[in-house]
Amino acid sequence: MWDGGRRYYARFDYDKTLFQCRVMKAVVDGGFSCPNLDGTKGTGGCIFCDGGSGYFTHTGSIAEQIQTERERIHKKFPQAKLIAYFQAHTNTYAPLSYLQQCYETALQQPDVIGLSIGTRPDCLPESVLDYLEDLSQRTVLTVELGLQTFQPETATLINRCYDNDVFRNAFAALRKRGIRICVHLINGLPQETTEQMLDNAIQLGKLHPDAVKLQLLHIIRGTPLETWYQNGQVQPLTQEEYVALVAEQLTYFPPETVIERLTGDGDARTLIAPLWSRNKRGVLNAIAAYQKTHDLCQGMRFSSQ
Repeated sequence: MWDGGRRYYARFDYDKTLFQCRVMKAVVDGGFSCPNLDGTKGTGGCIFCDGGSGYFTHTGSIAEQIQTERERIHKKFPQAKLIAYFQAHTNTYAPLSYLQQCYETALQQPDVIGLSIGTRPDCLPESVLDYLEDLSQRTVLTVELGLQTFQPETATLINRCYDNDVFRNAFAALRKRGIRICVHLINGLPQETTEQMLDNAIQLGKLHPDAVKLQLLHIIRGTPLETWYQNGQVQPLTQEEYVALVAEQLTYFPPETVIERLTGDGDARTLIAPLWSRNKRGVLNAIAAYQKTHDLCQGMRFSSQ
């Protein structure tokens, strides 16, 4: 058991050990685009893309956005430190000089003690990797890679626009430089079976990622996925299916892999389905109950072979 009786290694426990204080993510929109939007790799983005999670961010400069986030966070946790989370779109998809301006500005803000940078594995050239390595030696840095699935057919279906070798090469390059890596998986992608979703966890676990985010597929208004849903081409997972799946997936991750997310925060204003996902606390409680009832915990089936 981890702290609090949890049967998985939660981000809260990791932060408490590393920082000895409450740490919260301050979301930042650095104004980045994506090669899957601007025509470099594709157009329209992945079928579920609704603006790169930009609905979590605020307007203004990076310093102003972090100040807004600091005020929001400190209302609940007055002593909390901040991780500047560059979340919207692909946050290494820009000239190096612009990346340096964004990240260094964030690190200069009060209470910011680290960075989390969301990106695609095909947007990590050598010059950016070298800079990220330098950053990782000066602050607590996490690079978040949006893998979503290992299944080639699904990757094509969702218009991901890179293959698994690109991901594996990026993962290896970051690992070689000692950079902390968090990998995203999405559960419930069109036509993906339970066996394939478990396989995604098994394959990812064998890479020993530093951290993982598990995300439920949200159908958001205005995305290509909404059209598929309205046409009956995709059926969201039920809460019962999702809860059982996540509890089983966790058994295949190494015990030392930090689980940074077990479900997602969709924009309630534009969420089409599944509506049960709005009750995040209820979903987390259901996962914990399922683990207890079935005596499951993270790492119990992990194998590096």
